[in-house]
Amino acid sequence: MMSLKSKRELLEVLRPRYLKANKVEKQKMLDEFTSATGYHRKHAIRVLKNQRQVQKHLNRKTKTYKTIYRGEVVQALEQIWEICGQICSKRLQPYLPEAIKVLERHKEIELSKETKDLLLKISSASIDRCLRPVRCKSPHGLSTTKPGSLLKSLIPVRTFTAWNEERPGFMEIDLVAHCGSTTEGQYLNTLTCTDISTGWTDVTALAHRSQQIVSTAIHRMRQRLPFPLLGIDSDNGSEFINDLLYRYCLDEKVTFTRSRPYQKNDQAHVEQKNWSVVRHTVGYDRWETEQELALLESIYDDLRLYINFFQPSFKLIAKACTEPVEVNALATRPSNGMIQPRHLTNVSWNAKTFLLNPKRGS
Repeated sequence: MMSLKSKRELLEVLRPRYLKANKVEKQKMLDEFTSATGYHRKHAIRVLKNQRQVQKHLNRKTKTYKTIYRGEVVQALEQIWEICGQICSKRLQPYLPEAIKVLERHKEIELSKETKDLLLKISSASIDRCLRPVRCKSPHGLSTTKPGSLLKSLIPVRTFTAWNEERPGFMEIDLVAHCGSTTEGQYLNTLTCTDISTGWTDVTALAHRSQQIVSTAIHRMRQRLPFPLLGIDSDNGSEFINDLLYRYCLDEKVTFTRSRPYQKNDQAHVEQKNWSVVRHTVGYDRWETEQELALLESIYDDLRLYINFFQPSFKLIAKACTEPVEVNALATRPSNGMIQPRHLTNVSWNAKTFLLNPKRGS
């Protein structure tokens, strides 16, 4: 890459020739000039024509910023980020005061006063800049959804006005395939269920994706919930769109809806949890043996408590049309969203006790 001084010298030499050249010659000169300087073609034309603009551009001072967050601050931030499950900066930043307080109380970290003050006032954008070197890109999984058309006419497409999304109990459900790089043969799956109101997420390991196993897993998930299951919304896969699950929902008076085909954003809540909870923890390797199933179940036993009681979560609550700004609820744990009085009307006393104190409720 040419230095600024070299670009300026090349420009001074080339400009007189460029202004006198014909169209064909100008095209050749532009090709050589953009190749040498890295300028966009339109910008190269402007600087070759306008000497005053070029001088103003070349003579201006580059604005520099003093680095505030470095050294011990970045190391402490990386440690807290790892402990919190490598969550995004928008969730981590409002959770930092509580996380630092708890980690210091349990002597997991030791921070100087200066480092602690800087961490408490850091912004989410600064967190992203500090963590950029340690973040890594992850691969993408394979889609294994096979449409089930037998009962589509009986299971309605979900409309957002049909559900009471402010009330806990309406959940989006989806399967994550642990098939590695190929969908051939048998492999393990994970049933992910996310409550739209609170963000409460439940994950269950499955030996395979049969209708019986999926229906049984939904029943087991229902027993673990701290609130009554009021409705489920699935994709159009045959593991969900079948008579067994349909009859179960009718008998238990659970609202059963489905998303539109090939519209993944209809299930945005559970799709996001597929990545941040399942893929982030388990990865994209192939899991298929009974030993791996037992291992996955033991991981999920702890993971369910970790993500619902110890990880912050936030959701979009409004969009303002007058300004290009989204209004989000303050990041908090999913369990906190259910211990407010307005959400406890249909929650059992044992569930309330468990939410307020997991050790005492168990």
